[in-house]
Amino acid sequence: MQAWQAPAREVDALVAGRHHDPFALLGPHQTEHGLVLRAFVPDAQTLDAIEPDGAVFAAFEPRHPAGFFEVLVPDRPAWARYRLRARNEGGTWELDDPYSFPPVLGPLDDHLLVEGTHRTLYERLGAHPDAHEGVEGVRFAVWAPNAARVSVVGDFNRWDGRRHQMRKRVDSGLWEIFAPGVAEGAIYKYEIVAADGRLLPLKADPFGFAGEFRPATGSVVARTDNFAWGDDAHIAARAEGEARRKPMSTYEVHLGSWRRGEDNRFLTYDELADELIPYVQWMGFTHLELLPISEHPLDASWGYQPIGLFAPTSRFGDPAGFARFVDKAHAAGLSVILDWVPAHFPTDIHGLAHFDGGPLYEHPNPQRGFHPDWNTAIYDFGRREVANMLIANALYWLDRFHVDGLRVDAVASMLYLDYSRKHGEWSPNPDGSNDNKDAVSFLRRANEIIYAEHPGTVVIAEESTSWAGVSQPVFAGGLGFGFKWNMGWMHDTLDYMSLDPVYRPWHHNRVTFGITYAFSENFVLPLSHDEVVHGKGTILSRMPGDDWQQFANMRACYGMMWAYSGKKLLFMGQEFAQRREWSEERSLDWHLVGMGPYHRGMQLLVRDLNLIYRDTPALHVRDCEPEGFRWIVVDDSAQSVFAWARFGEDDDAPVVMVANLTPVPRHDYRVGLPRAGRWREILNTDADLYGGSGMGNLGGADATEEPAHGLPASARLTLPPLATLYFKWEPETRAAERDEPEQSN
Repeated sequence: MQAWQAPAREVDALVAGRHHDPFALLGPHQTEHGLVLRAFVPDAQTLDAIEPDGAVFAAFEPRHPAGFFEVLVPDRPAWARYRLRARNEGGTWELDDPYSFPPVLGPLDDHLLVEGTHRTLYERLGAHPDAHEGVEGVRFAVWAPNAARVSVVGDFNRWDGRRHQMRKRVDSGLWEIFAPGVAEGAIYKYEIVAADGRLLPLKADPFGFAGEFRPATGSVVARTDNFAWGDDAHIAARAEGEARRKPMSTYEVHLGSWRRGEDNRFLTYDELADELIPYVQWMGFTHLELLPISEHPLDASWGYQPIGLFAPTSRFGDPAGFARFVDKAHAAGLSVILDWVPAHFPTDIHGLAHFDGGPLYEHPNPQRGFHPDWNTAIYDFGRREVANMLIANALYWLDRFHVDGLRVDAVASMLYLDYSRKHGEWSPNPDGSNDNKDAVSFLRRANEIIYAEHPGTVVIAEESTSWAGVSQPVFAGGLGFGFKWNMGWMHDTLDYMSLDPVYRPWHHNRVTFGITYAFSENFVLPLSHDEVVHGKGTILSRMPGDDWQQFANMRACYGMMWAYSGKKLLFMGQEFAQRREWSEERSLDWHLVGMGPYHRGMQLLVRDLNLIYRDTPALHVRDCEPEGFRWIVVDDSAQSVFAWARFGEDDDAPVVMVANLTPVPRHDYRVGLPRAGRWREILNTDADLYGGSGMGNLGGADATEEPAHGLPASARLTLPPLATLYFKWEPETRAAERDEPEQSN
């Protein structure tokens, strides 16, 4: 063996996939004897080094039958680009040596990751089609600080972990390599050898931008940075004004079951854009909220156990298809909110669990790193690199796909160390407290960054406890969310509405109590997917009475909801009174809309509620402010009547809602009103159009200056059975009617 040749033990280690630093052995290396080229090309019998134009300048010497070659080229500069030409009995092929390229990451990437401040981490990690030193290929990078070896494997190297062994950046634990000749559409995973020498199951890319269609689990090389957007006007309008003072009526959708195609197939993102978006626009909703679309292995998880946080699920197409979906939603005037799951992740072997041989993304203490309810792993929120990844993921959906907000799932499980744990299954903080301080810090920092970088977006917490200040600014001691789901309102309302009207007088406070805390947070009123599964039935099936009464109760409930303080959210199918529980395995029962007046009437009611709510400032401008609400009838439990007023700015006409939640009509019922004059009946859930009995007030009522309920004026109203009415102050209407000339026949 000559002095310039590699030691045999290093060659053996490399071909066995156990070399500690393959870049120190392979590729070009300047030695005291001149430039040495080394390459590993399995199946090659001979190997030549060629110029970019194809001219041969050196013939390699074979060193190992597995395909290890080397050659001394004394007079060649180390920087000169070269290619390889291999031959065997089957023919000749040419390739660029991945070990002939310099690093694709730099010291700044190392520093920012370790510091936890790399806001565009997704631009550096993952698989990126790129031209490196003039050669087309893909740069791969992954974080695995405890691994002894990491290789990228795929069809392009016959899933051979010896061919693209990656370079480790010791300062950060990042591994990277440029793979020439690899292109978009390539399927890949990472092959990892743990520090103790174990070969781990192949891992999908934590930063993969696309994934294979389940049950396959590979990552797919894809670009998400080259979509041509047409939503500048939408983004600009989004940043104007406060979200809490704008209308927000949200249609919550599971894309896989809103509607199915022939043979029960999934619709594509483009098909959904053509069918779902016009429907939501026609229904008058302002926002479209999608159950998690990040890649996930199991349909039955509804997306709440994601593996590929950066990959729009391949169930409906590619990332560009999802981008087109969002762009079309914006063109239709709809904002798009994504469910985001930073609380936990599944333990599937191809995912993040024990990614490099031990706890990495998950907290190493099982009391903090494992969720007993869902058998999932919990992120180590206190580790800077993990928190950095999650925040970069949130920014990724806002940056690359222009989504308008995130609804953060299972926030309560993040906030409490003892969440759903029995005595002895958790350990308190040194001061005895039960708050997860790392998770709190993470949420605050994430919200601060999201709102700073994307003004006008919204971050919404699904948080079911009495934690104070969820939607208060971080500088005021809050968690920094824009909104919080009002789970108390949801439970109290559905519990009350499920009662037979004869029992409602004894549970009147379930409706009235909510206002005592309604302005402690910026609330969203959710009738979500969680309320129509697991044996709970549907909103309709919860309602008491016969078919007519069930629909009437449901219409009255919606009428109260849209007039109540807070933004609105309704899960798909509940707008037309779906009768069956929701299942992710099938389409909604769209045929119901054509069966009789009730289902179609419910759909039309929700549409009108949305249009009225959106176009009436008094019903949304002060959704989150106590000045926007005033009780009128709060204590008529005997007749189960409720009335309240909603106010906007000083020059906005007030709206009064009156609800009669018994099947008994109330005639000549006096209701106090903020002002005298004409009050137009702008909504009646008992209207014929909606499937009701048609009882009402002939278009409105005139309020006289007769005080009632602590207000300066009042009117006598007819309250239909199991119905909600809206009255809007419009004194000019009566004046205009008086001024019109009489018509002669």
